[in-house]
Amino acid sequence: ASFAQLSVDSLGISQIITQVVASHPTVKLAEEALNNAEAKIGFARTGYNPNVDFSTSYTRVGPVSKMSFPGLGEFELNPANNYSASVKVTQTIYDFGKTAQSVAYEIESKNLVSQTVEQAKQKLASAVIANYFAILYLQKAISIKDEQLNTLNEHLVFVQKKKATGSTTDYEILTSQVKITAAESQKSDLETNLLVQQSVLSSLIGLPEISRTIIKEDLNAPSVDLPIDSLIAYACSQRDEMKLAQEKDRVTQSRYKMVKRLDAPYIGVFAEGGIKNGYIPDLNKATPNFAVGVAFKIPIFDAGREKYNLAQVQSSIQSNNFEMEATRRTITNEVVESEANVQLTQKKIGQFELQLKQAQKALELAQVSFRNGVITNLDLLDATTTVSECNLQLLRAKIDYVINSYKLKLALGERLY
Repeated sequence: ASFAQLSVDSLGISQIITQVVASHPTVKLAEEALNNAEAKIGFARTGYNPNVDFSTSYTRVGPVSKMSFPGLGEFELNPANNYSASVKVTQTIYDFGKTAQSVAYEIESKNLVSQTVEQAKQKLASAVIANYFAILYLQKAISIKDEQLNTLNEHLVFVQKKKATGSTTDYEILTSQVKITAAESQKSDLETNLLVQQSVLSSLIGLPEISRTIIKEDLNAPSVDLPIDSLIAYACSQRDEMKLAQEKDRVTQSRYKMVKRLDAPYIGVFAEGGIKNGYIPDLNKATPNFAVGVAFKIPIFDAGREKYNLAQVQSSIQSNNFEMEATRRTITNEVVESEANVQLTQKKIGQFELQLKQAQKALELAQVSFRNGVITNLDLLDATTTVSECNLQLLRAKIDYVINSYKLKLALGERLY
């Protein structure tokens, strides 16, 4: 199928982000890790539940022990064929917080996984924004190049007619053709880049790579309604990276408590009942039997395992502290940089708007001068090219402003999806 046959309806940025976040394998993978974490919580909670075992066995013993009594004959002390079947129930009564701490650790681990899911979604949304505005710029830039080429071709036809009357030179015709070739080459580069970016978008959405998605133009920049002196504090409280670092610290603290409970004493009860043979006086009769009891276990020596486990966890806690500080500094830099770029691109828009007006005015004057024979066709082409370049610069500035506004929201930790 051709590219033209594999196109889809135009999409806005919100639609694209929603579709990507809902279906991308990266998010599905993170969500599956969440299911795994939920299963680990359930497994940890089974420490509160009783264990029930059924066992059965058959044993052939030989020789059979026998005892003789004068006048009474010979007696077997055990049967040759031994069989039994029993059900055993064990229940922990108290393990000094070992199970509770294991459950708490797995819950904190699940919270950590939840943060990774949100971070994966945020990263995908950021990738969509970069891709969306790259496509938008390329689509608009190609349109501007088309307008420039139309104007250049009109000028070429005009000078060719003048050449027929002998009022122009081959130099003007060749120069016009060179400018057309250069503009066509630039347009080809833009079209190639557009195909690449559309392929990236199709991959993000989950469409065939040769699909060509047409996007709707949306240059509305998101607003940030916070004073500049509050941005950094707000970002540090909202960013997924900081939340992840804080959650890692809570997980490690919980693991520290769990390790301290690994050698905790254990108190439990058990009950077992079933049938087996081998009871006097009828050794081969299946006889009901039972056993109940209480178990108590207290570790005395663990060869230093708890000591070194705790040392590892304490090192991890210290590492988490360093990570949080490094994350805070990175967030500060990103917020300051993003806010400065928003201000800069906003100023550039005003500058390029003024520059475009000046270029358009210069083109109008050049057209009048050309009609009056004051300037050559080449001067008019230069003025036309300048207007096209100013249009591209203004477009780039507007898109950069919107991108930087999104980057500021991203730096602040606000959801893009």
